[in-house]
Amino acid sequence: METYLVYADAVNNSNKFWSAKVESNQLIVQWGRVGYKSQTKTHTFTNPQQAISKYNNLVFEKKSKGYQESQPQIDSCSIGDIRRALQILTTLRRYVETRNFNPGYIEALNDYLKIIPTPLGMQIDPCHIYNSVADVDHQIRLLNSLLPIEKPQQSKDDSGEKVVSLKSISQHFWRVV
Repeated sequence: METYLVYADAVNNSNKFWSAKVESNQLIVQWGRVGYKSQTKTHTFTNPQQAISKYNNLVFEKKSKGYQESQPQIDSCSIGDIRRALQILTTLRRYVETRNFNPGYIEALNDYLKIIPTPLGMQIDPCHIYNSVADVDHQIRLLNSLLPIEKPQQSKDDSGEKVVSLKSISQHFWRVV
């Protein structure tokens, strides 16, 4: 059993992750800021059922605090999640283009960060995550490069079952001017 959760709240400078994994009678928990070295705690129990019970309780507790399931750091993502992230980037692009950083922008940014966990540093300024439309377009191009090219005879499968690696783009994810 393994879970990876993220909590993103750009206004309150929160961009963190929490993960838990059960291995036999151990529960291994890691947490920290996205993109930074994590802290780890290993709980050892007398049997696997105790580890699973503690795991379920902790996952429930984190989800009740607003954490949502995601992918570990920027390692992999389903095709469906990439398509959803691209839709959100299109929305973010409109806000960046007009420099309108209202609550709608913040909500879209937080939704995007939950899908594509992204290291943003220790002090998040939501108004300066994207300095220009070119920054958003850069991420759109990178995510689009991960989508498979569909052939006309293939049916579209948006089940989200297919997973692609984001490792190939992680070094170039943020546009450097």
